[in-house]
Amino acid sequence: MVAIPDIWREDYRHPTSWDRNFAPLTVPQMFAESAAKHPDAYLADFMGRKFSYADVRLGVNRVARGLQQAGIKKGDRVGIFLPNVPHYLAAYYGAMKMGATIVNFSPLYSVDELRHQVEDSGTRLLFTLSAKALLPTALEVLDNSSLEKLVVGTVVEALPLAKSLLFRMFQRGEVADIPTRRDVIPFAELVDNDGQVSRVPIDPRKDIALIQYTGGTTGTPKGAMLTHQNITVNARQICAVDPEPEAEDRILGVLPFFHVFANATVLNRTVYRGGEIIMLPRWNAAQALKAIERTRATGLPGVPTMYTALLDHPRTAKTDFSSLRVCVSGGAPLPIETKQKFETLTGAKLVEGYGLTESSGVVSTNPYDGENREGSIGQPIPSTIVKLVDKEDPSEPAPEGEPGEICIAGPQVMYGYWNRPDADDQILHDGFLRTGDVGTIDEEGYIYIVDRLKDMIAVSGFKVFPSQIEDILYRHNAIKEALVIGVPDDYTGEKPKAFVALEKGQTVSGADLLAWLNPQLGKHERVAEVVVRDELPKTMIGKLDRKALRAEEGIG
Repeated sequence: MVAIPDIWREDYRHPTSWDRNFAPLTVPQMFAESAAKHPDAYLADFMGRKFSYADVRLGVNRVARGLQQAGIKKGDRVGIFLPNVPHYLAAYYGAMKMGATIVNFSPLYSVDELRHQVEDSGTRLLFTLSAKALLPTALEVLDNSSLEKLVVGTVVEALPLAKSLLFRMFQRGEVADIPTRRDVIPFAELVDNDGQVSRVPIDPRKDIALIQYTGGTTGTPKGAMLTHQNITVNARQICAVDPEPEAEDRILGVLPFFHVFANATVLNRTVYRGGEIIMLPRWNAAQALKAIERTRATGLPGVPTMYTALLDHPRTAKTDFSSLRVCVSGGAPLPIETKQKFETLTGAKLVEGYGLTESSGVVSTNPYDGENREGSIGQPIPSTIVKLVDKEDPSEPAPEGEPGEICIAGPQVMYGYWNRPDADDQILHDGFLRTGDVGTIDEEGYIYIVDRLKDMIAVSGFKVFPSQIEDILYRHNAIKEALVIGVPDDYTGEKPKAFVALEKGQTVSGADLLAWLNPQLGKHERVAEVVVRDELPKTMIGKLDRKALRAEEGIG
């Protein structure tokens, strides 16, 4: 048993009580209830073509029936190798309806990356598109792994008529022909059935709905097993902290669905609420701005670099943002200057939250209405307990007044890692999920992340937190992005080294930045060098990528 924290019961700033009970609910039940309640409402807008909940329900049922006819059974792993397209909705909810477990794969994966995770998860069937960026990779994996079948859709199937014609005329160079072979099934053929699905019993607390791969807190990709209850609880938790549950709800879905951030805050949360997703297949600031105006979007979940890109775009000053209500930033620390500039420009609230793949998405967020504490990831969402433990010994609490490792307990915490009991033992301790993040909690329950355990730099025995140096770098008006890593040093063991990208039109040198920065740091924190780059490496969802930067520098 874990102790119930009075701190959030007594001083909770969200428009709900912290102490909530979430009844068992499967993902198919969640979808079916929303479709029954809002059959004529729009669930998706894809490049101007709209799909109602009834439309998507029909596709879901036909995918479920098609998978059963293809020999897929309860518990089998079904992969999705797709960008944000309508096929994703039918594949995701359809496979879960007939009891299969979804495995998400990034459309940017190489053959080796896709093959490794297909083999590790035991994926039997994979959904993809007839795009040259996807199909050749999927076919090579089909021919050189245990994968048994591909289901291949086309973008034309999802576009409005006029755009379908234009696509056929001008985009042929991006489309690959679907080969005629028994193990490749056209999407249209898979769903050519009556949609009568054989009922499959699903235990929401034990049956795995989704295997979501992550580097976790130890770096090696592992499949986090998320149950149906994990996923539906997180959707309900996210909706519970919205102060306007009956307001219009049109979410700009530009975060990729294959990532847990979008899976929670765009896909499942919106389906539970009965809202609409404006789907964009890839991040493009100009397209995002056009979509906000065209659809009167009310919300935008994103990572900090997306908000920076919107602020930098020349079209931004002419964009009507009056429909935006709340935007949520996650995945990386949100610079205070970015938050302030975005809120001033748009009139929308930009709140910072926090979550992990292992927590099904969201752990905490600043209140939409109420006090947003700058630099904080907010208070936990309902029924989520956060505690701090000693950085060296997780069985002991963090020393009074000192940062500790953030640990989480709650109904959204994963079942465990796929076939990795050794990794479970490392990350799950005494009923809590160890996050690998170091933080503090103030007297009113607001949580602050100081840094990552594995990112800390050891300088002559002192612990240096890269994020604290980055915070100072962001105060310089010439700096747009900043990352700090530890590099080997013969005398101190390690030394911090900073990498920055500059705002457009700025020309300050690394030497000048070094001279400006180091006097503001403690002696053990002072950086060896500031390197100015045109851009810094980013992950698939646009987060600054410290791991890739280390690799570029030849540091393990």
